[in-house]
Amino acid sequence: MLSRPEAASASLSLSQLRILALASLGGALEFYDFVIFAFLAKLIAAHFFPASQAEWLRQAEAFGLFGAGYLARPLGGLVMAHFGDVSGRKKVFTLSVLLMAVPTLLMGLLPGYETLGVAAPLLLLALRVMQGAAIGGEAPGGWVFVSEHASAGRTGLATGLLTGGLTGGILLGSIIILSLHAILAPDVVSSWGWRIPFVIGGVFGFGAMFLRRWLEETPVFREMHDRAETAGTLPAKILLRDHRRGILCSMMTTWTLTAAIVVLVLMMPPLMQTLHHVSPSETMIASLAATLCLTISVVVMSSLTDIFPLRFLGVISGLALAVGAFGLYGVSPNFPHMLSLWAAFSGLCCGFVGLVPIGMLRAFPAMVRFSGLSLSYNISYAVFGGLTPAIISALTPHTPLAPAIYVAFTALIGTIALWCSPERA
Repeated sequence: MLSRPEAASASLSLSQLRILALASLGGALEFYDFVIFAFLAKLIAAHFFPASQAEWLRQAEAFGLFGAGYLARPLGGLVMAHFGDVSGRKKVFTLSVLLMAVPTLLMGLLPGYETLGVAAPLLLLALRVMQGAAIGGEAPGGWVFVSEHASAGRTGLATGLLTGGLTGGILLGSIIILSLHAILAPDVVSSWGWRIPFVIGGVFGFGAMFLRRWLEETPVFREMHDRAETAGTLPAKILLRDHRRGILCSMMTTWTLTAAIVVLVLMMPPLMQTLHHVSPSETMIASLAATLCLTISVVVMSSLTDIFPLRFLGVISGLALAVGAFGLYGVSPNFPHMLSLWAAFSGLCCGFVGLVPIGMLRAFPAMVRFSGLSLSYNISYAVFGGLTPAIISALTPHTPLAPAIYVAFTALIGTIALWCSPERA
């Protein structure tokens, strides 16, 4: 058993709370973009692809463009992380939110197929790739930035608050989409109202970039720079030579993270509508409940790493994740009109999500920490985040418990990986 972390100090300082808030602004934009694009995919497809095409084909093409952005994450994240390890965390951390804000805003302003013809989907593809490359550096950069600013014994709390900010972006996106449909008539939303969430996201990103000018470089990087201990060669080369176990374990725990978020939160509404004929409005409320409880659980579980050993928490939260998955997809269908309660329960069981960044931060030394997180997180998220919906769709016709079985399997993999992951101070 690993030794107990250093006792936590009483609280985070005002300066550290300010850093957390500014870091969370950009991180929330990452998941906010995911939600609004997914919910508005049908309307995006209608505007950016020929009306002569079948509706299912246009929607498939829209999701293809969305997926292309995630394929750009590993390369963009690795490039940004390289400069983060060599030139400083702050510069890259500020640049990443700018590179997210610009394409998000332009997506809301870009003319459709009727105006630009085939150039419309091509420009949308370019914006998604640019956005994906920026997102690749945002979450890993945020975790590194706040953890290196946090005082001893408060790293778990600081990292958990940032992770809660990331998942809070899902909640924010869901609320804005619900408000959009509540305020505007359906024909207005179809005509131009769908653009509003993208414009809001772009403005939100520019505001975050402006505020991040007041951030300071992390004490850890300043100390490395003063001692000339920054990477003398390519950080990726050092990672692949000396830290292969850390990379593999981090990729496996990220797989568990993607399964928890995608299967228990994002795919839950369409799955419940298809498998158990739950109304769309009820599934949407359930999704909000799950997201809110997910946000709470990741903050609490991350904070506990300041008190209890990471491996112990990994075993407990891995079991809880499996229980929550079977509760949502196996038990809740027997209790009609109580989906929101079971969704909230499954969200509370997702504390393992909060342990993933903690494990990755401890798996790599400061010299290559940014690159280590970015490489592991983005490759795993791109692969498993893209494959998970397809796997669930293929398995569900065989058994309605397929989503729960899949999450439980990834929980086992993630628990083993977290136990075997190298751990540094």
